[in-house]
Amino acid sequence: MSERIAPPVRADFPVFRSVTTRWMDNDAYGHVNNVVYYSYIDTVVTEYLLETNAIDYHCGPVIGLAVESGCSYFAPISFPDRVAGGIRVDRLGRSSVRYGVGIFREDDEQAAASGFFTHVYVDAETRRPVELPQRLRSVVEGLVV
Repeated sequence: MSERIAPPVRADFPVFRSVTTRWMDNDAYGHVNNVVYYSYIDTVVTEYLLETNAIDYHCGPVIGLAVESGCSYFAPISFPDRVAGGIRVDRLGRSSVRYGVGIFREDDEQAAASGFFTHVYVDAETRRPVELPQRLRSVVEGLVV
């Protein structure tokens, strides 16, 4: 059995984006369902990449395909909590980026959840891996921890 990891803290992440919880995010147990955290993780990273013009998801020649993801849960979140997602880059490769995201409830210092996903960036038509576009690389380099 593996050792339980400690929840990350806000200082572990260079940028944050807000997430809006919704009534439908709660499950029968009265807290945000585990699968919803994956949506939060994807949303904060995508929002940041769009805001910084790091990539054009609609018309760009390069897209990111998720090849791996995971999430650890430390404390419950429930609607209507205010939530922030802290973003960092855990690994930066030639054609891939592993994004790390901490999901924080209200003003809590420790994350309620910590997740990651790896994007491999590919040619939008051929789906073959390509080098990270320079704009994307320059944006995500600022998030490397």
